[in-house]
Amino acid sequence: MFPEYRDLITQLKTTDAHFTRLFDEHNAVDQQILNMESRIEPATSEEIEVLKKEKLQLKDQIYVILKKAETES
Repeated sequence: MFPEYRDLITQLKTTDAHFTRLFDEHNAVDQQILNMESRIEPATSEEIEVLKKEKLQLKDQIYVILKKAETES
């Protein structure tokens, strides 16, 4: 996710607890979706879609923080 911001992500993960929580939550939801799609965890297609929307919202929030941090530096 956002390879162009790799250094900034690393920096924010050590200095911004809110960013770290969002980043970790995004990764956890992503893994849960992968598990459901691989049939490791049982789920309906509706449940997967809800998680995909949640993941997208988290990604949007992360992007806003990254853009703000980029302009401040």
